Amino acid sequence: MEGTYITYYTYGNPRDVLKIECRRSERPGPGELVVRMTLAPINPSDLIPVRGAYAHRMTLPLIPGYEGVGTVVEVGPGVAASEWLGKRVLPLRGEGTWQEYVKAPAAWAVPVPDAVEDYTAAQLYINPVTAWLTCTEVLALRGTGGTLLVNACGSAIGRLYTQLSQVLGFRLIAVTRSSRHTAELLRLGAEHVIDTSRCSLHASVMEITKGRGADAAVDSVGGSAGLELASCLKPEGSYVTIGLLSGEPINWADLMRTSKVSAKLFHLRHWNKEATTQAWQDIFHQIIGLLGSGSMTFRKPAASYPLSAVHEAVSAAESGKGAKIFLTSG
Repeated sequence: MEGTYITYYTYGNPRDVLKIECRRSERPGPGELVVRMTLAPINPSDLIPVRGAYAHRMTLPLIPGYEGVGTVVEVGPGVAASEWLGKRVLPLRGEGTWQEYVKAPAAWAVPVPDAVEDYTAAQLYINPVTAWLTCTEVLALRGTGGTLLVNACGSAIGRLYTQLSQVLGFRLIAVTRSSRHTAELLRLGAEHVIDTSRCSLHASVMEITKGRGADAAVDSVGGSAGLELASCLKPEGSYVTIGLLSGEPINWADLMRTSKVSAKLFHLRHWNKEATTQAWQDIFHQIIGLLGSGSMTFRKPAASYPLSAVHEAVSAAESGKGAKIFLTSG
């Protein structure tokens, strides 16, 4: 099978370094599937590596894309064709998903129930699993009634933290840089929304918490914004950083000097290394269950672009309008 794929040979602006190429896909090896992709989202976490943020642990060339949904079209030795061929799956922990045909290990592929739409299935990995693990395992917020502070909360993952506050029983203070997402975040369950373009973050958090500070914080931005977020926590509060939307890492020395917090760095890849296939499938079962109960919803696509229009797609995804953009193999 011959198909289009996206790759990059050097780090830089994705619109400059991403290449559109074509190749014949390799046959699946033992325990592997070949999946023809239907939809793959463009997430900030897909583009940050392209810019070189993790160059110290990556070897080029690479195919971007961590998640997406497609249909199994071929199976390798040891994989039951009757169980997989023609089935919709999330082909995870294999090749990058920004290509027409993805090869992935069957043990880590996640079957998609018929009731789950493609655009939802395509988003079930990076953000939901990160949000679930940081809330339940890293910060242990389930049933605490504690207060969680989340910056960049108008993002896709910010919406998930907001919804999980209702599922897991904690209070959420959403931090945004404009009022564009305020009404939606309040509807989803945020107790307060702080628009930092209009008021001071620290002063607002202290007013809301009556000077105590928040119990925990999740930072997706890094840089000075991450330090400011940490300053809003109570002494020995829990702080976890999950992303670098600013492109700037946290200055850990400054963080420890200016804040009395318990700080952690969460990378989903670290959890992946330790997770058993049973734990992996169980977490997706939990998330799909939240979808079925209506406790978790995802934004519908603002637009979909073919792989051949990846540069236009990336421009749309980075427009700053919060639009959810997808790539298709059509």
